[in-house]
Amino acid sequence: MKYILQFEIIIAISLIGELLNRLIPLPIPASIYGMVILFTALCTGLIKLSAVKETGKFLIYIMPMMFIPATVGLLESWSIMQNFLIAIIVISLVSTVIVMALTGRITQFIINVKNKEKKS
Repeated sequence: MKYILQFEIIIAISLIGELLNRLIPLPIPASIYGMVILFTALCTGLIKLSAVKETGKFLIYIMPMMFIPATVGLLESWSIMQNFLIAIIVISLVSTVIVMALTGRITQFIINVKNKEKKS
């Protein structure tokens, strides 16, 4: 029963994200709205981590299975994609390197800020 309640909380926040996506005319996916709402609710204490922790762990555990339908869709579109294969590979590599570099820089910045706060 606990898992059902936790899943309902996550689904309710996802629904709010979907509604915001429909109401706000920005090119932001509904899932991002939902993640920001959940993150804010967790940070402010509006939702306790224990209220969604076990179901969150379960969803992360089964996440690889969520990629199967997308992969099958890509395989079905192979005849279209193979014309653009080089472009797809280059874009994927460049965007991966950019994301890795930005993530590293942001992480270093946050660590430095925290270290400065501890020294003060």
